[in-house]
Amino acid sequence: MAEPETESTDISVRAAEVAADVTEADNPQERRRLLSTFNRAASSGARAAARGTRTVRRGAGTGTRAARERAGAGTSYLTAQVIEMAPRLRVRDQAALQARFPGKSPDEIADALIEGAARASAAAGGVTGAVSALPVLPAFPAEVVAETLVVVGVEIKLIAELHEAYGAPAPGNLPARMSAYLAAWAHRRGVSMIPGGVLFAAGSPLMWLLRRRLLARAGRSAFSLGPLFTGAVAGAVLNGRETRKLGQQIRNDLRRRELP
Repeated sequence: MAEPETESTDISVRAAEVAADVTEADNPQERRRLLSTFNRAASSGARAAARGTRTVRRGAGTGTRAARERAGAGTSYLTAQVIEMAPRLRVRDQAALQARFPGKSPDEIADALIEGAARASAAAGGVTGAVSALPVLPAFPAEVVAETLVVVGVEIKLIAELHEAYGAPAPGNLPARMSAYLAAWAHRRGVSMIPGGVLFAAGSPLMWLLRRRLLARAGRSAFSLGPLFTGAVAGAVLNGRETRKLGQQIRNDLRRRELP
């Protein structure tokens, strides 16, 4: 039983690294290289990921109890990976962001962060679709897991850095802050506007919301697996649009927080 746990931990660690690297990469070729390397590793080595997402795929569109249970197991797997990944994400603090974007206002830094994250998410969808069009097809379920983890990682990192840009980081130590940003991702709100607590307990409203968001996110990742390169185009467009929308929602919350 130890082997799946090791693989499970490994994919969340690698996803956190890739999400940070691809967000901060300025060169489109470098983003594609990072994502392609991660996707190939996920499709060939993440056996636990493949098992988890197959359950989501088999349960989609059916109404039987067994199908619902399989879908629930797949969503539980993704949820566990995201919770494990969040505190491993590399987040730049306010000083690092000001050094990266010298002379820019918080709003200008926020705009740059949102556009960078949108490009990274779009690249993740585009690479998944392109790899899926190769003659030797990879394991589709692992590809969905890989894209979902990277895109969610990009978006959580974006939320964290937007809070830093506006001088409003979540309170507490690193795990507490990253849990707050993960809750913000689930709620689509700034940390100060999240209703209730940020405890990811089994059966809690927050855990239920997180699982629902991840199921929807995995569904969007499936568009990247369309035939030929239509999947790459659909995945890129959907990812970029959704990440940009999320960033704008968080930025607007942080702007309202600054109003007297």
